[in-house]
Parts: sequence; structure tokens; C-alpha cells
Amino acid sequence: MFISLQLDRGNISQAVADNMLTDLGFSTNARSESLDSHSDGSAVAMSQYSLNSKAGFYTTRALLGALEGGFIADVCLYLSYFYTSVELPVRLAYFWAALTLSDICAAFMGFGILHMRGVHGKEGWRWLFLIEGGITLAVGLLSAVLIPPSPTKTASWFRGRNGWFTEREEKIIVNRVLRDDPSKGDMHNRQALNFRMLWDSICDFDLWPIYLIGLVFGMPSSPVGTYLTLTFRGLGFTTLQTTLLVLPQQVLSLFTLLAITYLAQRTNQRSYMGILAQLWHLAFMIPLRLFSESTNRWVRYAIVSLYLASPSTHAIQVGWTSRNSNTVRTRTLSAAMYNMFCQLSGIISSYIYRADDKPLYHRGNSAILGIIAMNLVVYAGVKVYYFSRNKIRERKWNALTEEERREYVATTTDKGNKRLDFRFAH
Repeated sequence: MFISLQLDRGNISQAVADNMLTDLGFSTNARSESLDSHSDGSAVAMSQYSLNSKAGFYTTRALLGALEGGFIADVCLYLSYFYTSVELPVRLAYFWAALTLSDICAAFMGFGILHMRGVHGKEGWRWLFLIEGGITLAVGLLSAVLIPPSPTKTASWFRGRNGWFTEREEKIIVNRVLRDDPSKGDMHNRQALNFRMLWDSICDFDLWPIYLIGLVFGMPSSPVGTYLTLTFRGLGFTTLQTTLLVLPQQVLSLFTLLAITYLAQRTNQRSYMGILAQLWHLAFMIPLRLFSESTNRWVRYAIVSLYLASPSTHAIQVGWTSRNSNTVRTRTLSAAMYNMFCQLSGIISSYIYRADDKPLYHRGNSAILGIIAMNLVVYAGVKVYYFSRNKIRERKWNALTEEERREYVATTTDKGNKRLDFRFAH
């Protein structure tokens, strides 16, 4: 499902490599403004085949963003019903690996589909939107019958009458998850949320540090990735060469994503992984900022590719949000809140590279260097915040007698991460 979603969400980069902006008479600033909405909705995606105006372009991108909305947040919550808090980040890394796999598949598909320029007198990017939107439609219809509601409800006419697990296996799955996080027994995944739950989640100030990370951590890579195909075209590569030249970076980023997530699991460290990723960005942004138009194009290609192959901490941070929520009610909305801040980050970062700064984007790269420096401080600050919160609670907890602790556990009205016996991951 995520692969097909990303086909619709990311194929605009291939479309602009096929001179979409020129065909429609847009500037690169219009490309930035289109990123204010992210995508899905297969019918809308397919309708981009008929684009012929800036108004239609903005309308379809806005509709795609509205229809895509809650997919990622819902999936993150859904996976938390199958896996413990220790296992979840790695499973989320597998989930986000689909994003990279989608980019790899899209590169090969785009290479073929963009050859269709001229078929029935239409540009290749129009066929790209139509065909990949059709794939999303097919996957969307299949998902309605492929996805089970829970580990104990896998049996159906489509998935198999006997289900995926035996009764004993279902008990093991449910019990191991509940032992890891008893709060998951308080609310089932078909129970509606009310306004009070929404308000309580928004007011949970202990999750705001992770929301701040969601806002800023992706800013260094987003502008460079957004303009990657245009950058390669500016280096003199053809449309089809550009489509294939993105593959090495995508394959490497898949490995770095899994590697840093496994490292986070082995060390039980999250903030340090974010710092490591930002240092990777710093190492390759410095030469990007110093490049001139006389710099060899293959050197520029290599540095840009290595820059974008930085290890993504996104999966770690989604799992981090879930772990520090500690209740299903909060977790349901905190995943959505974190994702909203990530989307807001994309909106902000889409204005870092502007048309009057191309082709080297020195002004934009200077801004990115400043953002990287800021992010190093943010990750360190979040580490200190959660460490300090745990120390304060540890001191209060140790001051209680064994009998007082038992009474607190049995009678407290504190919920989720506000419990005195809860410790924040950092």
C-alpha cells in the first residue's frame, strides 16, 4: 500500500524531469508550492493526465494531500497492535523501506513510461500520472480485503477461512504485546475518539519535544531531494539518464535506514541516532555549498547522492512517539500529530531553494547549514529534557516505601506517560 501511495506522491519529480514545468509554462517556484500538499487518491492522481493550467495543478495537489491524510499515522498505530515497543521501530523501518523501494521501482517504471512521449500526441509525464494512478487504484481496492482488523481477526473468505494463526498463536501475540504495554488493553482499534481525548493529546507537553524534531529533522534533505532531478538535468544528463542516476542513492539510503534503526534498537538510544544523521548531512553539505559551476559534474553527482543517502531516523522517531505516549488514546493522535509536523516541515523546506538561486543554490545551502546546526542542538536538548524528567520521577519514586508504591499502582488516576512509574525513552 505504501509503495503504491508513494508512486502517486513522488512521481512529480519524474514528471518535472520530463519537462512538465516547461510544458505547462511553470517556474520551479510552482514546483515548490505544489509540495504544500502531499498525495494520494487514485482518481485524482489519474486526473493529472489532463492537466493544462496552474489552477488545475494546484487543485489536484491539494486534493491528493487531503485524501492521503491519515494513512501513515493509521498504519503506525495499526502495527503497534502486533509488535512490542522494542520491535516496533525496526518494523516501522521495514515499512519506510517501502518508500525507498517505491522510488527504485518508480525509476525503472518512469524510464519506460516516459518513453511514451508522443503516444497519441501526449507528453510522457501525462502517461506517468495515468498509469501509476491506475496501479494505486488497484492496490487500494485489494487492501480493503487484504488487511485484517487485528491479530485475532485474520480469517475471511479472501485471507483464508482458517486465518493466519492458531488460537494459541493469537493468545501469544496478544499477551506479549499487552505485557509490554498494558495500556493497549484499555481501548480497541475500532473505538472512536472524542474531543476530550483529542484535547488531552494536544496538551501532552511531554510529546512536544518529539513533535519539534518532526518539524526540523527532515529540512536539510527535503530541498535537495525535491530538486534532485532538476539538478541532474542541470548537470547535462538527459531525462532518461536522470531517471536511472537516482537509483544508487536510493539503494544506499535503504541500507542506511535499516542500519541506523537496528543500531538504535541495539543501543536503546534515539537522540544520538538523530545527531549521527545530522552529522552525515553536515559532512556532505559543506562541499555542496562550496561547489562552483566549474566543478566536475560527476563529483557534484556523487556528493549530492551521498548527501541524500543519509540514514533516516523517521522510523525511530515514530516508534519513539508511540513509546513515550504510553496509552492507546494518546498514541492514536500522537502519531498523527508527529506526521502533521513532518508535513509542515515539508511545506517550510520547499521554500528554501528558489528559482533566483539556481543552479547551485548557494543561498539555500547556507540556510541548510544553519538548520543542521540547529538540529544538533535540538536533538541534544530533547535528550537532556527526557533524561531530566526521568531523574525527577526516579527521585520521587525512590522516596516512596514499597507499600506506598503498591498503593500508587493500584489507586493512581495518573494516565499514560504521566504515571510516576513511567520512564521516557530518549
